[in-house]
Amino acid sequence: MTSPLGGELAQRGVAPDCVQTIELVRDVLTRVGDKWTLLTVTVLASGPLRFTALHERVAGISQRMLSQTLRALTRDGLVTRTAYPEVPPRVEYALTPLGRSLSEAVDGLVHWIRDHQSDIARNRDEFDQGPTANTAILPHA
Repeated sequence: MTSPLGGELAQRGVAPDCVQTIELVRDVLTRVGDKWTLLTVTVLASGPLRFTALHERVAGISQRMLSQTLRALTRDGLVTRTAYPEVPPRVEYALTPLGRSLSEAVDGLVHWIRDHQSDIARNRDEFDQGPTANTAILPHA
């Protein structure tokens, strides 16, 4: 089944393998751009955790949202879920090698933000005080 984006790209003559890549990139960026995903991956970077410990360390996340986030990360191969046959049952979540590589990429982005935060803040202030702050930006015709 083709997505609306895939259909539009195909109509524009984009090769099918490129359409698949574009759709996957978009999907992964949506996943990674989600704040709960980034926070969960960041917390798991320090090592495996049980659900309750993970829930305590990801500030503001509900149990339901954490469950959904972990399920999506597991589906994408970024997190493993290991259930131990104990009483009471013990389940741990950990980053996979793929998840660790994402964590490293996120660390790079965080360092970039730290290095440029004063520039970004200054630019935002200048923009917000400038004449275009309340003007809609329209595409060129």
